[in-house]
Amino acid sequence: MSKRLTAAELEALTTRTVAHYDASADRFREATRDHDVSQNYAAFLRAISHEPPLVLLDLGCGPGRDLAYFRSLGHVAVGLDASGRFVEMARAATGCEVLHQSFLSLALPPARFHGVFANASLFHVPAQELPRVLVELREALVEGGVLFSSNPHGDDHEGLSGDRYGSYHTLETWSAYVTDAGFTPVEHYYRPAGKPRSEQPWLATVWRKSG
Repeated sequence: MSKRLTAAELEALTTRTVAHYDASADRFREATRDHDVSQNYAAFLRAISHEPPLVLLDLGCGPGRDLAYFRSLGHVAVGLDASGRFVEMARAATGCEVLHQSFLSLALPPARFHGVFANASLFHVPAQELPRVLVELREALVEGGVLFSSNPHGDDHEGLSGDRYGSYHTLETWSAYVTDAGFTPVEHYYRPAGKPRSEQPWLATVWRKSG
């Protein structure tokens, strides 16, 4: 098991990861603009039983691709990112409210959102902080609200990859974290679809806030 990180170490890792995204924001936007995440959109939205328009939080919204999609459906889409460059981009591209917050220092209103869409974002949270962060996301959801997460999976290792910190869990370990935080499973799948497991680096999971 990894040694517990101090507050100073957590801050340094967050700063380093955010600086990477700030520096590569334009390249990231171009590289991800046309990614097909329709499978993730569909899994997220079909799990939400509330009547539209929905209030949705895009956690780690980046330049705003997914925010724009949710808004195009008539939902109230709110973004959140720790990268100042991404926040600027997402606001300019979508006109949506975009919160400038770190995942480790969330300040979310209670019971505001029908769904939290965390596409390729929560794996940046060190494992020791996951229980707290997941509970904070649960508290930001209305009763019966839905959490969607898509992360690169692994063998429960974590650390720096270049200038980005990542935590790579098995389905079993990830599920234990989310269940302990007060969610019940809806579905899971590996991506991209139609490939052998060895060629599916992404694990997508859908959860509902427990009563």
